[in-house]
Amino acid sequence: MNIGVISDTHGLLRPEAVEALQGSQHIIHAGDVGDAVILRELEKIAPVTAVRGNVDHGNWAKTLPETTILEVEGVSIYVLHILDRLDLKPEAAGFAAVIYGHSHVPKQETKNGVLYFNPGSAGPMRFSLPLSVGRLILENGKLKGEIIELPGKHSRGTERK
Repeated sequence: MNIGVISDTHGLLRPEAVEALQGSQHIIHAGDVGDAVILRELEKIAPVTAVRGNVDHGNWAKTLPETTILEVEGVSIYVLHILDRLDLKPEAAGFAAVIYGHSHVPKQETKNGVLYFNPGSAGPMRFSLPLSVGRLILENGKLKGEIIELPGKHSRGTERK
């Protein structure tokens, strides 16, 4: 199973991100969505699990939880926007992965048997950070992460006005 992971779109859904997420059976948006239209567009690809980020305000954002749990094929994935707000021990709670965003820095590491995965930012350019999304590959009950750097660093997609 392929799970697309995206974060920090800030109201901008780049065509390169949409292309990279094609073939996903599920998509996780780790917050700072920026506009409900982003989630509707992602739902055209696959079912979406999303959390609210620190820039997500307004009535549409109130429907998004600050944290959530995605269960797929017997594997539990914990999703939040800001990793520093993690208030549990994922390994003790039985989570295979913690998905987060906020920093705009793509990163994956395994600690105490738990995959910590940040897909980076797929929205507007920030500093000299790459634009990226991620993919989780679930095989035989094991998760493997992959960071996908997006081409066209200065291209524009669906942007909130």
